[in-house]
Amino acid sequence: MTPLSAVGLETFYGKSHVLHGVSIEVREGEIVALLGRNGAGKTTTLRSIMGLTPPREGSVRAFGQLVTGLPPFRVAALGVGYVPEGRKIFGNLTVDENLRAPADRPGPWTLARAYQAFPRLAERKANKGSQLSGGEQEMLAIARALLLNPKVLILDEPSQGLAPLIVEEVFRIVRRVREEGASVLLVEQNVRAAVALADRAYVLDDGKVIYEGAAKDFAADEARVRELAGASAETWDLGD
Repeated sequence: MTPLSAVGLETFYGKSHVLHGVSIEVREGEIVALLGRNGAGKTTTLRSIMGLTPPREGSVRAFGQLVTGLPPFRVAALGVGYVPEGRKIFGNLTVDENLRAPADRPGPWTLARAYQAFPRLAERKANKGSQLSGGEQEMLAIARALLLNPKVLILDEPSQGLAPLIVEEVFRIVRRVREEGASVLLVEQNVRAAVALADRAYVLDDGKVIYEGAAKDFAADEARVRELAGASAETWDLGD
């Protein structure tokens, strides 16, 4: 059973037509990168999947169940974790309170394990969310989503504004999530880091899918990588 699929999404903001027949699929146990320039429709695709901006046409299925038009909490309850752009943590709550907010779901991710995976959060568990650095806030947002023990984890721009070492740390956690059997859908501006991590990639341009295939094949097309994101010659080693 395919964990997550979207077919023919047509999504609007008012009269502005943003997505034009977008179809993507996230298979079991894989990381899928959704790439594209600013304004290409990446975040709108995620919002359409989660029910935050329902598509006018097209369908979304999670684990075989039609979820088009369902409210976000219903989609999440099926096992879809979502880390939105901008993190959206509770700034007035402590790190520990943020992590205790999600409803308990059975699975490998517990509060103790979250602190083990993100030692910085353990060190700052009594600090308010608003007192954390950008990297720490991103770790908190990911840890909070993992405590729902999702079978699919969706991340929107997890590297945004973060130092390279923090990005590598975050992406190692993402890979660990996949290794434990969950699937990942990743929207990411850092093309090189994303294709080094992902199994497959989609590229959006002006609300349309213009590439679908193996991430390593896309990464091998240096001209296309540079054209998409102005990527440097830097390579990414995400380690073990």
